[in-house]
Amino acid sequence: MAKVAVLASGSGTNFEAIAQDLAGGPHGVALLVCDKPGAGCLARAERLGIPSVVIPYGKGGTPEVRRAAEDQMTAALEAAGADLVVLAGFMRILTPFFVGRWKGKLINIHPALLPRHPGAHGIADSFASGDPELGVTVHWVDEGVDTGAILAQRSFPRTPDLSLEDAEARIHALEHELYPAVVRRLLESLS
Repeated sequence: MAKVAVLASGSGTNFEAIAQDLAGGPHGVALLVCDKPGAGCLARAERLGIPSVVIPYGKGGTPEVRRAAEDQMTAALEAAGADLVVLAGFMRILTPFFVGRWKGKLINIHPALLPRHPGAHGIADSFASGDPELGVTVHWVDEGVDTGAILAQRSFPRTPDLSLEDAEARIHALEHELYPAVVRRLLESLS
């Protein structure tokens, strides 16, 4: 059995989609790591019976604070036996130290078709661009921001009547389909 650990900062919908997809199978979610006390993903983890830990980055995110947080994250991930680390709305830029430790075992989902529209505003940026297609990308995490090798993408065509709210809903639905499938495929390749 291969184990995945999820890093999240927000409501945890992708975390839950992954956990539900793996439920009852040979692989499972071993741990949720959250950087924000009180985030919705923590309540989801409790409801799903998945262990969780809160490791704040602190105010300002100085290099020393970030390194200390990432040392704690690494210890928690190693203790959980994580074979794969999945970023699911984890809104922090990881240091080269952390990325290097988990290289080849660290993936992310981005709500735009990379390499276009990297960064924290992928949905809004891709919607504003007028691109003929919108979608999501699952990629390996490297030292850059959304620059890692692409594992999978899914998209849908823009229609003239598409609103930003409709685009967000369709993008999130694609995330909840694609991300669990990629996670499962990677876990199967590890076992």
